Amino acid sequence: MKTAIYFIKHLLTLLLSLIINSQIMAHASSQGLQHTAIVSAHEYTHQSSVFKQPRRFMVSLPERYYASDRHFPTLYIIDADFQFQHVSALVKHLARMGKLPPMIVVGIANQGDDDYLYTTTWATEDKAFGGAAEFHHYLTGELVPLINKEFKSNSQKALAGYSLGGLFTLYSMMQQDSPFNAYLAMSPSAWFDDYSVASKLESLLQKNKLSAPLFFSVAREEDMGVDKVAAAFAASADNSLQWQFKSYPTENHFTTALPALYDGLQFLAPNYATDGTDMLAIGDYQAVIKHFQTLQKQWGGFQFEWLQAYQFAKYLFWSKQVDKVDEILAAIEQSFPESVTIVSIEIAKGLLIKGDNQHAKTILEKVKLEGEQSPNWHKQLSLYYKANGDEKKAQLHFEKALALADKYQFESWEIWELK
Repeated sequence: MKTAIYFIKHLLTLLLSLIINSQIMAHASSQGLQHTAIVSAHEYTHQSSVFKQPRRFMVSLPERYYASDRHFPTLYIIDADFQFQHVSALVKHLARMGKLPPMIVVGIANQGDDDYLYTTTWATEDKAFGGAAEFHHYLTGELVPLINKEFKSNSQKALAGYSLGGLFTLYSMMQQDSPFNAYLAMSPSAWFDDYSVASKLESLLQKNKLSAPLFFSVAREEDMGVDKVAAAFAASADNSLQWQFKSYPTENHFTTALPALYDGLQFLAPNYATDGTDMLAIGDYQAVIKHFQTLQKQWGGFQFEWLQAYQFAKYLFWSKQVDKVDEILAAIEQSFPESVTIVSIEIAKGLLIKGDNQHAKTILEKVKLEGEQSPNWHKQLSLYYKANGDEKKAQLHFEKALALADKYQFESWEIWELK
């Protein structure tokens, strides 16, 4: 019966969405406007053997996900119908701007308020609570293995939740078989069960049973109990434990989720953003590479994305170290073998701008094996041949760049940069 009701509700929601979308499209058509859907994520449904009903989840993939066999950290967010869209958008934006490693974002959907209340809490005298163990079993035994199977996730898995979702995040952290190894709890409902979560955590801290990084926060809220959690960590956390508590006195319970999430994500990747000016202050290329090596030790690791490669190339020109480019690329290949192609492309781009065309071509040829699968590699070769008057080869590489960008489902900003 419940399954039938669920499908009816889901069907009605879908029909309403189609009606609204058709009205929007009809209005746009009447105005002579062309329209294309911007798809940033997908919702999936699977049959859960734990819950004995269909359960939903959402997935947002990082940019350039399809461009290689690379596996990514995963951020799971509870209460996805309410939280997923702004969380996935923020993660993608921070990764694009070089403040965070690219991540897969998985939204764990609940089946309405009653289900949310039940699955995020442990048993008390009130029967509305009590499903946390079942929910944990579902995540551990079903959803996380499913994501691992269907998507390119690596071993780094963070769980994030807000309010009761934050409470469950703390609960999950206390479970010895938790599949997660980092936690973000925004304004967790630590008042639940007579504030007992603080003492539960303190007991585990005293036994040195908690080792994963934890960020938790509270807004301008009364009687949330988060202060008790903070006191437990301050009194009993081992010095080696990475944790941070932050208060937001100008936010309330409903406005704090986004700023707290932003800070929580930065907690996972402190000092990750490094632009060319920062690199100049660090010193020569060896010191800069050493700086990036320290970032490899963070929860999400580090490798050069497009922005870091672009900034690093600018830094080399600014600091007049381009004459050492061969030894620099050798050092990059030794410490960051997965990044040598993208760094080479950005250095070649700078050389082409400076008119050092043959040097740029030499660098691009050295990474040809991997570069042939990169739209940006073909773009720089196109520019090289154009500068040398070979329009036929220039056009060939330009068309190959666009074809690969389409194959890899590049974002619109990257496609237009190629054009």
